[in-house]
Amino acid sequence: MGPGALEVADIFRAHGPALRLAQRSHLSLGQLKVMTAIEQCRTAALGGHVLRCPDCQRDQVSYNSCRNRHCPKCQAAAAKRWLEARQADLLPVDYYHVVFTLPAPISDIAYYNKTVVYGLLFEIAAETLTTIAADPKHLGAQVGVTLVLHTWGSALTHHPHVHGIVPGGGLSPDGKRWVSCKPGFFLSVRVLSRLFRRRFLEALQDAHRAGKLQFFGDSAFLIDPNAFARWLAPLRKIEWVVYAKRPFAGPEAVLAYLSRYTHRVAIANSRLLAMDERGVTFRWKDHRDKSNPDRARHKTMTLAVDEFMRRFLLHVLPCGFHRIRHFGLIANNGRKEKLALARELLNVVAALPSVQVTDANVVADEPVRPNFVCTHCGAQMLVVELFVRGQTIRAPPLARGPP
Repeated sequence: MGPGALEVADIFRAHGPALRLAQRSHLSLGQLKVMTAIEQCRTAALGGHVLRCPDCQRDQVSYNSCRNRHCPKCQAAAAKRWLEARQADLLPVDYYHVVFTLPAPISDIAYYNKTVVYGLLFEIAAETLTTIAADPKHLGAQVGVTLVLHTWGSALTHHPHVHGIVPGGGLSPDGKRWVSCKPGFFLSVRVLSRLFRRRFLEALQDAHRAGKLQFFGDSAFLIDPNAFARWLAPLRKIEWVVYAKRPFAGPEAVLAYLSRYTHRVAIANSRLLAMDERGVTFRWKDHRDKSNPDRARHKTMTLAVDEFMRRFLLHVLPCGFHRIRHFGLIANNGRKEKLALARELLNVVAALPSVQVTDANVVADEPVRPNFVCTHCGAQMLVVELFVRGQTIRAPPLARGPP
């Protein structure tokens, strides 16, 4: 298969059955569901409809999508819907991008404790940002935070971290004025890192005491409270990675960023290059290679098919786990009232108008188009037949005579 033709679905369709058989005692129910969804996505197994062009009288079969949040083909539409809902929340201020990353030892135990550890990552990152921002020594304001969970590195390794989007300011404690941060500077990364480390380790220790953590294999000894305390001790002395990027260039850049990050999966189909007897070859970016320019960090990697599927399935989230969360001013509780107050203090009468996202796959201001367009003449196609899951359908004719 050449570049651009290969999809994650092709890999699972070809090798998923063997993986199920070899790893039947190790794959979780959630992972099995993701595999099945990706394999069946846009196939007759999920049903679909027959379309007909009223102009050129051509027929076309369109199959339904799985809509699984781990499927690379089903995220563009979901991202667009989410972005349309988020546009009304944007304020006419600078926005900052912050990232909180867990150290490798905690990432290792997080795989068997996803709900607990990922949940703490969200809670402590949000608590850190809102606590430091509320401190009069730093900003002295209540800020709004959107956090997005990513659990992967570019090479599909397990690398849990959250991306945060934060406006450069917030409401004063009395709610009577808008407090802006210094131009080009939001909060001290060093202060954020230290508080995040301390609070996360405290919360992890509490979770251990409450019996919420599980340990297996080489980590089984950590079930003992004293052993767990000794294991945590070195983590209090190392630096935890928290960094902040320069502010975005206006609301358009914020939405463009969100369109790429909110509904991203572990690997996009566009990064896949080939599947052959050696395994699966894909593009990745070596972030540790600091000696080369950015362009040179883009490399290729080939993994055995089983290893590729194993790494992909590492990032299946627990059922019902929310990977996009809002805190502070934009928390679901009181969002409208607080944003309305912020706009009033910023002298903004109404919400910002819709802006166009420049991402190639997700366009927030895309004009209304017919659901189905004929690839031959561009006319709107009509649904003439529906079929349900697993129902055998008649193939469309190769050519149609005059009506």
